[in-house]
Amino acid sequence: MPDYVNWLRHSSPYINAHRDCTFVVMLPGEAIDHPNFGNIVHDLVLLHSLGVRLVLVHGSRPQIESRLAARGIAPRYHHGLRITDADTLECVIDAVGALRLAIEARLSMDISSSPMQGSRLRVAGGNLVTARPIGVMDGVDYHHTGEVRRIDRKGIGRLLDERSIVLLSSLGYSPTGEMFNLACEDVATRAAIELGADKLLLFGAEPGLLDEHGKLVRELRPQQVAAHLTRLAGDYQGELLDAAAQACKGGVARSHIVSYAENGALLTELFTRDGGGTLVAQEQFEVVREASIEDVGGLLELISPLEEQGILVRRSREVLEREIEQFSVVERDGTIIACAALYPIADSQAGELACLAVNPEYRHGGRGDDLLERIESRARTLGLNTLFVLTTRTAHWFRERGFEPSGVERLPAARASLYNYQRNSKIFEKSL
Repeated sequence: MPDYVNWLRHSSPYINAHRDCTFVVMLPGEAIDHPNFGNIVHDLVLLHSLGVRLVLVHGSRPQIESRLAARGIAPRYHHGLRITDADTLECVIDAVGALRLAIEARLSMDISSSPMQGSRLRVAGGNLVTARPIGVMDGVDYHHTGEVRRIDRKGIGRLLDERSIVLLSSLGYSPTGEMFNLACEDVATRAAIELGADKLLLFGAEPGLLDEHGKLVRELRPQQVAAHLTRLAGDYQGELLDAAAQACKGGVARSHIVSYAENGALLTELFTRDGGGTLVAQEQFEVVREASIEDVGGLLELISPLEEQGILVRRSREVLEREIEQFSVVERDGTIIACAALYPIADSQAGELACLAVNPEYRHGGRGDDLLERIESRARTLGLNTLFVLTTRTAHWFRERGFEPSGVERLPAARASLYNYQRNSKIFEKSL
């Protein structure tokens, strides 16, 4: 089967979930200069064609630096913020204006090779960001460097309703007509919060947040961010991580950090189960919980291949619906990736652990151990003191986790009478 068929089948739930959602996408100036920017634009047009409401926020740091250098002006910073005097502001206006035109041109050009070929894509903007001056800090006058005061939520909403892509820059305007240079991270974060965006997507040079060993951190809660910020003081990764956390604290469900250097990083993050960058989210991306009737379809999809291989006893949809309260599941981003069931045995203080299954793609992450711990905890809560398991293929796994060989004669009568001698399952027990 072609790879694209499998990809489309696995991505279809996300295509449906993202439709009519609002995504705020931050593109730093470095991303716009990168050779991969054309691919990013193509992916953004694809998102728009799939019904995603897009707000793009672009930065301009390297472009401003280039113009300052050409005019022989030394850049000045204080506490990581550019000091924007009158001469610097001219360079900012020049850089931002040129970038806006370039982005609009690229978006228009990419329609011809996108799913929206033959249709008209509109890019809209304007004075949608109200700013105020930072003023003087530590005796240093920041001049035309400002911060976001207000995002025109209604104005942006109307443009999105008209199927326009909204493009915001790092320039803001005051009610008195002044212009201020803003941090694009600040604009993107405030826009995501005030628009009630479903996602904030932040592009950086790395695949996402890297830990002290250079390994990708795939998921974080906002409260876990502080420890990483201490380590990343002065690093741009820290700025992205802080923006992601602030957005989540402000009510944005999920913030993602992805690479602008990697072709397809945005689509990988949005349309695959594991993503490819770093997710900062309030809710757990993966959770162990008790099953509900809505999980029956997902359970069938998970266990059917194992039933066909003879590893699990067959269970019909009707049986699963009737016994759903016996199941615990691991849910990852809306998909059931593992399950196990606990059946108390009548007229005894014993229970049976059954139907322990983990999606093959996730068998090396300890999900089986998490479920075993959950089942044992449920058994103790029910006052059970012994846990039995019957297996044909995974004896060693249970032996390694404290289960001892047993026999039919050790099973309580209610369960022993149902033992399938033709299946010849091995019996193990564990004292709780």
